[in-house]
Amino acid sequence: MKKNILFFASALAFTVLVGACGGGATETTQDTTVKVEEVVAAPASASPYAAGEKIYKEKCQVCHQETGLGIAGAFPPLAGSDYLLADKNRALHQVIKGSQGDIVVNGQKFSGVMPPQVTTAEDAQAVVNYVLNTWGNAGGEVTLEDAQKAMAM
Repeated sequence: MKKNILFFASALAFTVLVGACGGGATETTQDTTVKVEEVVAAPASASPYAAGEKIYKEKCQVCHQETGLGIAGAFPPLAGSDYLLADKNRALHQVIKGSQGDIVVNGQKFSGVMPPQVTTAEDAQAVVNYVLNTWGNAGGEVTLEDAQKAMAM
């Protein structure tokens, strides 16, 4: 009789143990699936220059490259650019109106055409501020008023 009780007690303990470890037939689970939309909706950048970064990637990066170093002999660098940092209002004017002709950047001559890149003062301000403060540039910022004046020129 003691052997039977010991056998049933062991069998019961084994059944409880297996059930607790997920081996039971009545296991319940909690769905922790993350929807793709929730991940996509998360902000890509918490930078104060996120709007300008987005514009840069869409409009400027193909020529001036992700690094801001441009393409030697074809497109001038924006990273560490003496030309850019010398005149913020000129930078605004160039992204709004475009530019053509010769420029000298860090001692190297570039000849070419840059078409207008933005159509609003807000976008001009955003992208110029991004460029002025990326890749080690410490170029300060332009105001919305500065961008509006450049739009009116």
